[in-house]
Amino acid sequence: MKRLNICIDIDGTMTDPYYFMPYFNKYFNKDLSQDDCTTHRIDELYELHREEMDIFYEKEGEHMHRNATILPKVKEVFDELINYHNLYIVTARSERMAEITKEWLEKHDIPEVQLHSLGSYYKVDKAKELNCDVFIEDNPQNSLEIAESGIKVLLMDTNYNKTLSHKNIIRVQNWNDIKLHIDKLSKQ
Repeated sequence: MKRLNICIDIDGTMTDPYYFMPYFNKYFNKDLSQDDCTTHRIDELYELHREEMDIFYEKEGEHMHRNATILPKVKEVFDELINYHNLYIVTARSERMAEITKEWLEKHDIPEVQLHSLGSYYKVDKAKELNCDVFIEDNPQNSLEIAESGIKVLLMDTNYNKTLSHKNIIRVQNWNDIKLHIDKLSKQ
């Protein structure tokens, strides 16, 4: 069994992919459902300008991230993987959210690993720096960039990434699927 370097996104991968929607719906007086969420671009989904997004995030970001719903089996699979592989959390969240992120991970008993808060959706350089073998991601743009750089991506299936395919992308439904695919990849 090969010890893999695994990079793991948080939002939409460890968290419910749609956890942000009640916050945006309330703040912007909308009534969108996860069925409406066919784009990963929240600004497009809610028809917002960048300035509106920035104001929202300044006011609601910490609360939203602090209370994000964790997906089933994240902790159990994380606990297993950490025994056999090198795990890194690589998130687009800004450094400003690093403490909130650490609190969220602790709250859910996720073992401590290196946290990389990039403040950018571009993750290829960090993945290469970490010699990433597998990246667990939900964002279609990130996934495609990572896959095109030669890194395997386990893509958490969501409404906003249904059309994405690439030879280096494996679509997964849940954390049990993630564990099965990592076990297969580590035996190759």
